[in-house]
Amino acid sequence: MAAAIRAFAEHGYEGARVEAIAAELGIAKGSVFAHFDTKAGLFLAAYKAAVRQRPRWGDAPGDVRADGFFATVRYWLGRTGHLVREDWTVYRVTLIGNHGTDLAIKREVVRFLADEDPYGTAAFVAWGIERCEVRDDLSPDLVTGVLDWLAERFQDAQVTDELDPGLFRRASATDQARRVDEFVELLRSATGRR
Repeated sequence: MAAAIRAFAEHGYEGARVEAIAAELGIAKGSVFAHFDTKAGLFLAAYKAAVRQRPRWGDAPGDVRADGFFATVRYWLGRTGHLVREDWTVYRVTLIGNHGTDLAIKREVVRFLADEDPYGTAAFVAWGIERCEVRDDLSPDLVTGVLDWLAERFQDAQVTDELDPGLFRRASATDQARRVDEFVELLRSATGRR
């Protein structure tokens, strides 16, 4: 998986070659296909492995979690750039799976994210409801989906201007902390208990 993640991160889905991955591992290309059937199957396995390496919401330090749900959201959004620098290959494969594949692969990505909840968002939202910080009059599934979707797009825009240059067109690069605070406030106003 490490070789596949690296290849997809460096070359993208289209540019990665199964032959090159197999050669790096010193195995025949057929051996790769014996395990994964297709290049798409190999990519999906690499995507899942990459996503599972990313932190879960509940992995925030104890002192951050003690400050609550929205403090935890702020913590992770504020660390986006740092997380990308720690292991850019994992983040890049995640981006490719979320934005740079065809609909058949994207369908499998969405199914995986919904079925496995690799970021622990459902449990995190339930925790926020238990703490009386997140509204309990909204469907927890809706809040989970909104948090996953909005946080992902926000993080992508923070570190990858070409994905959404319009999101921050009026802000300079030095406004990172303010952007995070504003995003958390927007999320709190929509999903937080009054």
